[in-house]
Amino acid sequence: MHRIGLVVPSSNVTVETEMPALLARHPDASFSFHSSRMRMTAVSPAQLRAMNAQRERCVLELGDAGPEAILYACLVALMAGGPGEHQRVEAAVAEQLATGGSEARVRSSAGALVEALRGLGARRVALVMPYTRPLAEQVVAYLEAEGLTVADWRALEVADNAEVGCIPGDRVMAAARELDLSAVDALVLSCCVQMPSLSLVEPAEQEFGIPVLSAATAGAYSLLRALGLPVDLPGAGSLLRADRVPVPA
Repeated sequence: MHRIGLVVPSSNVTVETEMPALLARHPDASFSFHSSRMRMTAVSPAQLRAMNAQRERCVLELGDAGPEAILYACLVALMAGGPGEHQRVEAAVAEQLATGGSEARVRSSAGALVEALRGLGARRVALVMPYTRPLAEQVVAYLEAEGLTVADWRALEVADNAEVGCIPGDRVMAAARELDLSAVDALVLSCCVQMPSLSLVEPAEQEFGIPVLSAATAGAYSLLRALGLPVDLPGAGSLLRADRVPVPA
């Protein structure tokens, strides 16, 4: 049993649904999930800053549970902090845990997305995001500072985080179908841990013929890599089949 800590916004209802659903598919490992929440209801610069200020309290709470790995699960909160913020936050969390004797691996949704795209060898990407346009532009700038090219993107302009968790799949897919995918290496179908997309990833990959991932599938990929476990989860896109052993013909 691998114990996973999750730091999530208070209004997030998706991480604790999609992450357990994904990792429960692992053929060789089992997981338990333990969350601490940071108050945030609107995806705005002011509330994101206020939410991030609660990080140390959340990490302290999670450290008491003795997790093997922790995922800081709010992508835009870190990307809004400017280039490289995920590295700074992951290092700060790891340092805080170490003072209490914890050697938990620390990952963030922002860093996990970068890691997953690099794992796919993707250089040109397309994004679907729920954010307002100014925040979406910060996400684009963040990924481009990591050496990626964002060839096309759509922002659904939803500021209320509870509403983000209720965005229907057909609206997400409609936005994806508007994108120019002719020269991209991967599609990030949900560049947000709160916008539901798990059931869409595999069908979208089949429809568009390119690797499709989400903040959730990237988070699962990063956690498995951090724990040294094979990445082999069915039904969630090629990213999560990275270590699958081919069946002999």
